[in-house]
Amino acid sequence: MNSLELQMVDHLKKLKRDLGAVEVKAEFEAEGSRLYELMRLKEIATWAGLGLVLKIGGAEAVTDMFYAQNLGIDVLVAPMVESGYALKKYLEAIDKHFSKEMKKATRFCVMIETYQAYKNTDEILKQKLGHLISMVTLGRVDMCGSLDLARVDINCDKILKIATDLFTKAKKKGLKTTIGGGIAKEAIPFIKELVSKKLLDRYETRKIVFDANKTNDSIIQKGIIEANKFELMWLQNKKNYYTNIATEDDLRIVMLNSRVPGK
Repeated sequence: MNSLELQMVDHLKKLKRDLGAVEVKAEFEAEGSRLYELMRLKEIATWAGLGLVLKIGGAEAVTDMFYAQNLGIDVLVAPMVESGYALKKYLEAIDKHFSKEMKKATRFCVMIETYQAYKNTDEILKQKLGHLISMVTLGRVDMCGSLDLARVDINCDKILKIATDLFTKAKKKGLKTTIGGGIAKEAIPFIKELVSKKLLDRYETRKIVFDANKTNDSIIQKGIIEANKFELMWLQNKKNYYTNIATEDDLRIVMLNSRVPGK
């Protein structure tokens, strides 16, 4: 590990000890994580004693599922589950491509991210979940987009009503619940309202997942700030790595140009 990665490990340990962090998060989907990056993030998370959540590219993204198993991720998240059939395809892919042992070692989650998916909640939750699906996540930014609402509307009453209704149904199925998307200090009343109704288990920033039941206003706000600091360190480390790759052959290029006529 380089010095910045060691700093990240220490930072994660503090997030876990003091601020309720339970997992580190990455995405093949919107974030476009590369395999090498996930390998580094997995090692950093492991050293800090945290699990790794991976959002794959879709409900039937089989190659992503193979990568997830090779990395030893803890939670697999399928995005944009819009219908009962989409969930059925996700469950079939898990059943086919995960061994019995890997199914036991991995928690499987679905994301409800659009108003269409929300309207199909009953159909989605009617699927025979067995012991595979253990969690539902509400993606608030895409939910707003699907309703032609602005990003600043993520904490509005309409989104809160959707969250309350969705999570009430999920809880009746014995599922854990998570919210993500635009988690900043302005989201604290939104989080507290759901926690007060015993409807929310976790909330997540781009890189960090928090236990919603081990926090108060001060801890939530500080946790969000410290999660952003971790993401900044992660992005700087990523930038350093690719900058080194981009420049590692510069001297060789100069030398070869001097040997090629006309250059």
